[in-house]
Amino acid sequence: MSAPTSAPTGRQFTISRGGATAVVTELAAALRSYQRDGIDLAEPFGEDTLPPAGSGILLAPWGNRIRDGRWELDRATQQLDITEVPNNNATHGLLRNTGYRVEAWGDSSICLAGEIFPQHGFPFRMTHTATYALDAEGGLSVTQDLVNHSDRPAPAALGAHPYLRVGEVPTEDLVLTTDADTELLVDDRLIPTGTAPVSGDHDFRTGRRVGDIRVDVGLTGLTLHDDVVHRHRLMAPDGRGVGIWADATFGYAQVFVTGKRAGTALAVAIEPMSAPANAFNSGHGLVWLAPNEHLIGRWGIESWL
Repeated sequence: MSAPTSAPTGRQFTISRGGATAVVTELAAALRSYQRDGIDLAEPFGEDTLPPAGSGILLAPWGNRIRDGRWELDRATQQLDITEVPNNNATHGLLRNTGYRVEAWGDSSICLAGEIFPQHGFPFRMTHTATYALDAEGGLSVTQDLVNHSDRPAPAALGAHPYLRVGEVPTEDLVLTTDADTELLVDDRLIPTGTAPVSGDHDFRTGRRVGDIRVDVGLTGLTLHDDVVHRHRLMAPDGRGVGIWADATFGYAQVFVTGKRAGTALAVAIEPMSAPANAFNSGHGLVWLAPNEHLIGRWGIESWL
């Protein structure tokens, strides 16, 4: 077992298999690094830093923004902490600053659990469990399980915030392709106002060079392959690539291309989401879990090297 540490992300948990290695942190059950055959497939960050721009963190009981941090429960207004101050939103759930405990840890997998306690703006008790596992080929899967321990139904959604890369290939030279045919229209605070067919800088169906776009867009209308998963890919000019797959629980994806992630000139996140921004108010994609009911979703990272 890893000993306590002064690292800001707490203990570091390493798993390996099939030529791949992943490091997961105690804080937020974040994916700090993921390599296959020595090639970085996720944007890494140092053990001595917090996850820059949410790198690799897992999100529950909601994944994206809630306008003003407010929502209604039984005709009473709930007020969450504002965590996206410039836009006055509550974002990325309640576990970003939570330490997870180890439930099980083997050579090629680790299961971590984080607790959500009743608090202002969210009067429910939940546990979020995350299992990271490497397969024989070095592919990484993540299973997220959110269970409601409260004595009444509770709103629930899942998300994740992985940034991808292909080794030392400049991110701007990667080509992004997604399975999405619908985009979420948003206001100036990135809160959805409706939907429309993807177009222009938000249409990645036939591939867009990452260096030509700067977006933070929610997507849906995702194509399921064999009725099991949908896929999004980043391909390098030399034919190598990395991708996100997710099961039907994750009916949305957020694509975020930014030059503001510390340590990288340009970074691209492809974020599986079970519900879009402001779902606590719109109800879109939101699940109300009965007492002791679970919301479970699987996603992962695949690669072509």
